[in-house]
Amino acid sequence: MKQQSTQLGTEKIPKLMVRFSVPAFIGMFVMAFYNIADTFYIARGVGTLAVAALSIAFPLQLIITAFAAAIGIGGASIISRRLGAGKLDEANEVFGHVIWLVGLLSVLMVTLALTFLEPILITFGATEDVLPYAEQYLSIILFGSLFQAFAMSANNIVRSEGNAKVAMLTMIVSAGLNIILDPIFIFVLDMGISGAAIATVISQAVGAVWIFYYFKMGKSSLSFRWIGLFPDLKVVKEIVSIGSATFVRQVAGSLMFIAVNWMLVIHGGETAVAIFGIINRIMMFAIMPMFGIVQGMQPIIGYNYGAQLYHRVSDTLKIGILAASGIATFVWVITMIFPAGMMAVFSTDASVVDGGETAMRWIFLVAPIIGFQMVTGGLYQALGKAKISFILSMSRQLIFLIPLVLILPSFFGLVGVWLAFPIADAFAFLLSLFFVWRDRKQLFQKTPAQAKLRRAEVNG
Repeated sequence: MKQQSTQLGTEKIPKLMVRFSVPAFIGMFVMAFYNIADTFYIARGVGTLAVAALSIAFPLQLIITAFAAAIGIGGASIISRRLGAGKLDEANEVFGHVIWLVGLLSVLMVTLALTFLEPILITFGATEDVLPYAEQYLSIILFGSLFQAFAMSANNIVRSEGNAKVAMLTMIVSAGLNIILDPIFIFVLDMGISGAAIATVISQAVGAVWIFYYFKMGKSSLSFRWIGLFPDLKVVKEIVSIGSATFVRQVAGSLMFIAVNWMLVIHGGETAVAIFGIINRIMMFAIMPMFGIVQGMQPIIGYNYGAQLYHRVSDTLKIGILAASGIATFVWVITMIFPAGMMAVFSTDASVVDGGETAMRWIFLVAPIIGFQMVTGGLYQALGKAKISFILSMSRQLIFLIPLVLILPSFFGLVGVWLAFPIADAFAFLLSLFFVWRDRKQLFQKTPAQAKLRRAEVNG
C-alpha cells in the first residue's frame, strides 16, 4: 500500500484536512468557476433564451451524472475503509466493480436520453422558444457524459486512497480547458450554444484520459482489474446501498429543477426561468467550496473508521463543520449585500437583474446553516451508514423543497417559488441536527484509551 494511503491514519488531523480539503476546494472552485464562465459566455454570446435552455437541460444532466457520482462515492467509501483495514485486494476488487458499473450505466442512460430527447425536454418545461436551444446543447453534451461519468467516479476513488492533488488536477485540467475553449467556439467560430457544448465534450474527454493515465501508470495504490462479464452482486449491493444517498440527492435535484421550472413558467415566464438558471450557477459556485471540505474529510473519516481510530473521526468532523459553516456564512454576507451586481455580471436585461435581486435574497436567506447540513450528509456516507445518509440526502429536495415549490406559489405567486428554498433548508438543517444530536456520544466523545492516544498525538 502506498504512503498516500497510510498517512490517513497517522498524520495530525488539521494537517490532513488542509492537505485533502485545499486541493478538493481548489478543484471544486475551478469547476464552479467554469460553470459561471460558461453561463456568462452563453448569456453574452447567445442570449436570455439560451440561458433558460441551460436551466431546462440541467435536470437531465443531473440524472445521468447521478449514476456516476453514486457509484464513485459508494465505491470510494468502501475502498477507504478497506485500505484502513489493510485489505488491499478487496479494495482493488471494489475498484473493478466501480469501473464496470459506471461503463454500463452511462452508456445505457446516454442512449435513452438521445432517443427520447425532445419529449424529455418538453416534460422538463421547455417552451417553444427555448426547446431548439436545449436540443442543440444536449444532443452534443450527452456524448461527453460518457467521459464525465468515468472521470467523476474515478476521481472519487483517487480521493479515497489519499491522493487529493491528482483529483484536484483532473478537475483543473478539464475545467481550465473548457474555460479557454468556450469563447473560441462561441465567439470566434460563431457556433453559439452548440459551440459551448462541443468545448465541454472536448474538455471532459481530456479529463478522462488524464485520470486513466494516472491509474494505468501505476501511481495509485489501486489498479485496473477485469472482473469478468458478471459482477459480484454482494459488492454491487454494497456500492449501491452507500451510493444511493448521492443518487437520490442528485435525482431529487433534477426533480426539483423540473418542478421549479414549471412553476416559474406559470408564474414568471421565460425570464424567471433564465433568472433561476443564473442563480443556480451562482449557487453551485457558492456550494462547491463546501463540497471541497466534505470531499476532503470523507477519506480521512472512512480510513480512520475502518482502522478503529474513532477519536480521529471525531476531530475531523469538528474541523469540517467549522470550516463549512464559515464558508456558508461568508456566502450569505456576499449574496445579501451584492445580489444586483452579481446578476448584472451575467445579463444586461433589466428585468433579469431586478427580478434576480429579489430571488437571490430569498434563496440565500438562511445560507449559514447549509454547511452543517452538507458535512453531516458526507459524514454518514463516509461511515457507511447508508440509511441515514439516504434520509439526509432525500430530505431537503424531495421531502421538503419540491412540495413547498408546488404549494407556496398558490399563495405568494412567483415569490412563493423563491421562498420555498430557505424554508426547505431550515427543515433539512433540523433533521441533520437531530441525527448528530442522537449520535453525539459516538461522534464527539472519546473513551479513556482514545483520549490518551489523542494526548500522545498532540504532545508528539
